[in-house]
Amino acid sequence: MANGRVSVGRLLGRYLAGALLVAVLVVGGVALRVAVTAGVDQRRTADAIVVLGAAQYNGDPSTVFAERLDHAAELYRAGVAPNIMTVGGNQAGDNFTEAESGRNYLIAAGIPVDSIVAVGTGNDTLVSLRAGAEILNSRGWSSLVLVTDPWHAYRAGLMAKDLGFAVQVSSVQRGPAASSGVAGPYLLRETFGTLFYRLIGGSSGVGGPVV
Repeated sequence: MANGRVSVGRLLGRYLAGALLVAVLVVGGVALRVAVTAGVDQRRTADAIVVLGAAQYNGDPSTVFAERLDHAAELYRAGVAPNIMTVGGNQAGDNFTEAESGRNYLIAAGIPVDSIVAVGTGNDTLVSLRAGAEILNSRGWSSLVLVTDPWHAYRAGLMAKDLGFAVQVSSVQRGPAASSGVAGPYLLRETFGTLFYRLIGGSSGVGGPVV
């Protein structure tokens, strides 16, 4: 009887060790994909450049958001896509949405008004992309270049692909969101945010600045 209990205990221990190993491999694999995608800058021609929103202050984009918008403007001028979509809603009491402030910033930077579409819905990536998808589909725009922070690119790209788009990612490579000081926290957040999205298929609630 004692030997039987020992055997069961050893078997249970092996199962637990195996499950732990699988969990470590899965988390490590996702973290690696997040890290690799952070350095990706894809610039094949597409129907639209989609700029994911970030904080804005009474219509003025934050430094992080401005870096994304400047990068999108650079891609536009390089002929990557003839259209730019800004997405993102607002917080209670805000006079502007992220999408609206982004649109105004791009116009001031010389991007033609007719080339910019603002979709001011959503306070997280998935909700904003779903709202943007309705407009993109209505216009027949099926190929996208997503512009966001390096560590956010993998999860955002995954969501856009799941919405049925042909997706490239072109991350900003300068500014606060690309600094080495935020790499660790941002990588951790996006790894577990991606795992949550893969398991649940919804917003993880881990959004918010790490810079």
